[in-house]
Amino acid sequence: MNLFSHLNASGAPSMVDIGGKAVTRRTARAEALVWLPESVRAQFTNGDIRSPKGPVFHTATLAGVMAAKKTDQLIPLCHSLPLDDCQISIAMQEGEGECVRIVCSVSTSHRTGVEMEALTGATVAALTLYDMCKALSHGIEIRSVRLLEKTGGKKDYRVD
Repeated sequence: MNLFSHLNASGAPSMVDIGGKAVTRRTARAEALVWLPESVRAQFTNGDIRSPKGPVFHTATLAGVMAAKKTDQLIPLCHSLPLDDCQISIAMQEGEGECVRIVCSVSTSHRTGVEMEALTGATVAALTLYDMCKALSHGIEIRSVRLLEKTGGKKDYRVD
């Protein structure tokens, strides 16, 4: 038995056949944590800042939504999914581990899950934040991208 769903019996990459699966409500939430050096963080005194490319958090939000909708064009074996919803939240986290927390929540009614769409949305939003702030510092770090939760399908998952 093959443990990897995207490999066929001979070990070659293969799209998973979802034709026999039932359509169910699928949701996923993913987060990306972006650490900003103090010199960059100081620019975000009122939440968002306007860079020469536009408002950073608003632009990153749009980029994340656009990326989630195009996941099948970025990840070779992903199915094309009609998203019912995609929400991106971006907030500066204070205290220990000061960073920007990006959360992408995605939902659909389909035969396969939306984990990759949520992860892609969070990641591209983080990359956009980097791109828009790199003129201030190249010391920005995308330290973490992870799935927080998924529902629907064979089993649910949630980070404790």
